[in-house]
Amino acid sequence: MTGPTPTTELRTSDPAVLRALAHPLRVEILDLLDDLREATASQVAERTGQTVANCSFHLRSLAKAGYVERAEPRGREKPWRAARRSRRLEPDPADTTSVDDVVPVATLVIQREAARAVDHFADPRATDPARVRTTVLTTQRLWATPDELEDLAARLAALTDAFAGRDEDPSLRPQGAVPARFFGVLHPEIGGEAAASGAGATTPS
Repeated sequence: MTGPTPTTELRTSDPAVLRALAHPLRVEILDLLDDLREATASQVAERTGQTVANCSFHLRSLAKAGYVERAEPRGREKPWRAARRSRRLEPDPADTTSVDDVVPVATLVIQREAARAVDHFADPRATDPARVRTTVLTTQRLWATPDELEDLAARLAALTDAFAGRDEDPSLRPQGAVPARFFGVLHPEIGGEAAASGAGATTPS
């Protein structure tokens, strides 16, 4: 029987594992289990508006890939939970299949998080002064070497380390702590080589 709380990180570049998450309902199910901790196929179906049979199929597919697992039975109920509290999908730069298979997953996650951000700004409660002070939307263009970009990505990821464990253990949350979301994308520009050489640049007369 599995333990009471998933704690470790799932880190993979396996194309088959990446491909298993490339479905909008599976991303939604995994997100839902992160929020609810545990849910039966019937509860997932109720929250997503899908049939129980369809949710059961996708839960089993997620379980086969290692994303979810069975939780402790509750009487006759057999709930599911996320197998890991965090997941890092890292395509292998040397494996084009791995890189290709992470694209649809990344697209689904970006679309979901972008929609969540839009919903936040559209919510009248977002005008609360406390929420306004702690909400940031920023885009920046910068010049950096591949090594510098890799270092920046690592430092951005490390920023959240100070808050590790608070989601699972309420006793670690300081007074006044509220749930929050961080969504960021860092990438070198495609076609940036032309800009670097000055091709197509506009100069003042």
